[in-house]
Amino acid sequence: MSSRATSLMLVLLLTAAIANGCMPLEQPAPATGETLTSGDGHLPLFYAVYATPIEEPWAGVIHQALQRAAAEDKIQYEYTDDIGYSGEMERILREVAEKRKPAAIFGDAYGNEEAVRRVAGDYQAVPFIFGSGLGPSGPNLSVFDDWIHESAYLCGMLAGGLTASNTIGVVAGFPVAEVNRLVNAFTVGVAETNPEAKVQVTFINSWLNPQAGGQAARSQIAAGADVLYAERAGVIEVAAEQKLFVFGNLSDQNALAPEWVVTGPVWNMTPTVEHVIDQIKSGCYTALDLKDFSMMARGGASLASFHGNDAKIPQSTLDAMYQRLDQISQGLYHVAINEAPPANYTLIK
Repeated sequence: MSSRATSLMLVLLLTAAIANGCMPLEQPAPATGETLTSGDGHLPLFYAVYATPIEEPWAGVIHQALQRAAAEDKIQYEYTDDIGYSGEMERILREVAEKRKPAAIFGDAYGNEEAVRRVAGDYQAVPFIFGSGLGPSGPNLSVFDDWIHESAYLCGMLAGGLTASNTIGVVAGFPVAEVNRLVNAFTVGVAETNPEAKVQVTFINSWLNPQAGGQAARSQIAAGADVLYAERAGVIEVAAEQKLFVFGNLSDQNALAPEWVVTGPVWNMTPTVEHVIDQIKSGCYTALDLKDFSMMARGGASLASFHGNDAKIPQSTLDAMYQRLDQISQGLYHVAINEAPPANYTLIK
């Protein structure tokens, strides 16, 4: 192709990019010695950095979606986890950007917002796609979160029909916006099918402390709770010991207690990951708030399989839940987003 034809092609591509509301993002070349190729050409390297271990459910969902994309030969995937909140995030991000030269960096900015945004600002040729309670920052920092409040609301409806004591327990991590909206939506769902039921909430002041989660569950059971929502780990095992129904969170957790895990809100990061892959492979990445890709209408949220436990739910409750599910899926019902702390809760110090 002549230089004139090449120049014309570049102009046409740039014009199309501007028309679509985005600018082509110059992708870093692979680091020396790397092989980022397959039979279909170059595979972009996606690197993820997680403040928590990948065993923690929130990080685990992102990890699984990126693993799936790698297994389908759409990307190469590497990660570093359990970074914490003591200042290591910025150092590791800079090392990844400099040495690995990824096509994109995924991760969680919660507790590390300033560090993530500082590094993203210094490496504007690299797309940063981070879980965050704040907005995107151009040109390269997109944000996402687990917008599974709709599924949590549906679980609350089911819990309201399952309780015999009219006391339901929720064990959660921290009273922060992204957790509060799940707890509040769950509570609204309970009230819809059982206005007489009360919901007691305990925050364990940790993202991953199964022992504290289990202790909080025991305290709630002692106070009369006969159905639990395990927003954090450690609760399901205690519920199974006591032969009580329990709802999981973020992924299908039925295998932990097949007889007692009813269902739970499931977060699917694949729609978000696929959107970013499409942006990068088209050469037209735009920093966005990716919230919609985690909603039920986009396939980013759902209910975990009942694994046959739906037979244990009163039919009237099940029918009411499915009616709401259909309405949500069709955009005919809106589950309110309430990120304020619950009216009454216990915070473990």
